[in-house]
Amino acid sequence: MTLSTVTASHIRIALLRRDEIALLDVRHEAVFATGHPLFAANMAADRIALEAETRLPRKNVQIVVYDDGEGLAAVAIDRLRALGYTDVRQLDGGLGAWQAAGHELFQDVNSYAKAFGELVEQRRHTPSLSADEVSALIAGHANIRILDVRRFDEYATMNIPGSISVPGAELVLRAGRAAPDPDTTIIVNCAGRTRSIIGAQSLINAGVTNKVRALRNGTIGWTLAKQNLEHGADRRGEIGAFEGADANARDVAYRAGVRRLTKAEMAALQVQTHRTLYRFDVRAAEEYAAGHIPGFRHYPGGQLVQEIDMAAPVRGARIILTDDRSVRADMTASWLAQMGWEVYVLDGGYDGALEATPPLVWPKPDPSQRYRRPYEGTDIDTGAMQAYLDWEYGLVEQLRRDATHGFFVI
Repeated sequence: MTLSTVTASHIRIALLRRDEIALLDVRHEAVFATGHPLFAANMAADRIALEAETRLPRKNVQIVVYDDGEGLAAVAIDRLRALGYTDVRQLDGGLGAWQAAGHELFQDVNSYAKAFGELVEQRRHTPSLSADEVSALIAGHANIRILDVRRFDEYATMNIPGSISVPGAELVLRAGRAAPDPDTTIIVNCAGRTRSIIGAQSLINAGVTNKVRALRNGTIGWTLAKQNLEHGADRRGEIGAFEGADANARDVAYRAGVRRLTKAEMAALQVQTHRTLYRFDVRAAEEYAAGHIPGFRHYPGGQLVQEIDMAAPVRGARIILTDDRSVRADMTASWLAQMGWEVYVLDGGYDGALEATPPLVWPKPDPSQRYRRPYEGTDIDTGAMQAYLDWEYGLVEQLRRDATHGFFVI
């Protein structure tokens, strides 16, 4: 079968116009991380049968695949067409043509979420403290609370001593219980930079009265400063919002341009076959498993912001978020809207029939095919860690050169 091709210019124009397009890098993740267009999503050719129908829910969406001369694009097109996708084409000349046209290549994974986080810090001057400053506060028994916004499994592997786990979008919902004293300084950390910045700025945007600071460079910065990490901790922040958090979170979403809809209005969007619609439940996994609205996939809010290219590879699609307490959906939606998504929050919906099924979990790829993040595990490679931080610091300038992002910061 003849392979239909499109040019790099076609893709760039689609991104600038915010047309729906899924630009898929069909190499393995480890190779994808060496360089790719800003809005490319990784879907290895040998995982298409496993992932495509969940990640690409509309069969007539515009899909463009590419490789770097390995011959994987043709294989990917055959597999997508076999699944019923009708508009699948190949980037003419592959990744080399994109680069030859003078367009930017971004390293690592979740690159555009990380670039967005750097832009937020630059625009909002999100306050932070160095590892040595935080260590001194701990040693001096200062009135602080360190909140770790990574996934719980990341936290349990290694964490800042004394910190508690409050993953991403749970921050605003749980900060009142985690730091009930308004004089407590809240310090937000992740592994590197992005989730710390977004987490700290979420609390600031939502109007928490406590002083809020990000731990600059997260556990990487902590390690490079030769501070000790704790291992095997299981402290979790309990639900308890600060006064006014619900209304404040809704106002943050409103300022970002998030729209709210009813179940009837959602049903009207669902029948529009010319648009891709993603639906995500952003609560904790155990809440989702206990009962969720049918048709919603689980993706905890903080990770959704960080991993939006993985969750929703169709750039320009619509996204609906749900949360029985609203706060997490509002805060998550506020960030996705600033990243250029058309995003909605569903009002209610939990008074009807709910499904009680566990979150979808795919088998992990072979370790040799997966990109190993420099902050993973307990190994210490200070050179890789410093290089990673240097790369993150350069992302805002790279966004400027690329000029396709369309991000804004409230």
